[in-house]
Amino acid sequence: MKERLMEDLKAAMKSQDKTKLAVIRMVKAAIQMDEIAKGRSLEDAELVSILSKQIKTRKEANVEFEKAGRTDLVEQNNKEIEVLNVYMPKMMEETEIEKLVKEVFAKVNPTGPSDIGKIMREIAPLVKGKADMSLVNSIIKKNLENL
Repeated sequence: MKERLMEDLKAAMKSQDKTKLAVIRMVKAAIQMDEIAKGRSLEDAELVSILSKQIKTRKEANVEFEKAGRTDLVEQNNKEIEVLNVYMPKMMEETEIEKLVKEVFAKVNPTGPSDIGKIMREIAPLVKGKADMSLVNSIIKKNLENL
């Protein structure tokens, strides 16, 4: 994945795509900071985690920008999210997540909403980088309410 990022960085420089260039540089910097902190080269799963954090940050910023009426910044963030999504693995469909939640429920046997932590501990490694965790959380809550 890092090789692909470097190739795309060069291509963005040549085509003078300022948005893509800025986003890839930010991701590259985040990767380098994490590698320095860990003292080793990162694996693809860790790179996906960094990309997920970058996307999440932009989505959270969009909420604030919308409240402030800054549609220009919302559009800019959406363009950056599109660039980042190119590097993300295929995301799980909602039906796939629901099926996985049901399997985890069968394994954990939750008794009520207080068991959400147990369920999240089981499901998080299975969906990390493959699903939007807020969607996973809402599906779990919906299923806990129906117990």
